[in-house]
Amino acid sequence: QVHLVESGGGLVQAGDSLTLSCAASGRTFSSWHMGWFRQAPGKEREFVAAMRRSGGNTYYADSVKGRFAISRDNGKNTVYLQMNSLKPEDTAVYFCAADSTIAGWPPTSLYEYDYWGQGTQVTVSS
Repeated sequence: QVHLVESGGGLVQAGDSLTLSCAASGRTFSSWHMGWFRQAPGKEREFVAAMRRSGGNTYYADSVKGRFAISRDNGKNTVYLQMNSLKPEDTAVYFCAADSTIAGWPPTSLYEYDYWGQGTQVTVSS
């Protein structure tokens, strides 16, 4: 059984920074691509960022490119999302997800991910 647990969400002001963490159970964490998605009220869940299982390559949605950074520590079974220059439109529930099938790169569709966390709320006030 794989469990993903996000943490680090909260209420911040526009322009602030926040770092999300996602701790994963399972001994094969290093063999998964990892991704972050977000879902705002009334909107579909959307791709934010992904990182290769090796930790070498990253990929970002245009809306966060240059402001967000995904990283991982395979020794700690943890993936991070550093979010800088936050905007009110970044307000959403953020989910981490694991792609264990490794069908392609980059995995931007939520259907490419097998395991999901419960989400953590990020609210950015103007």
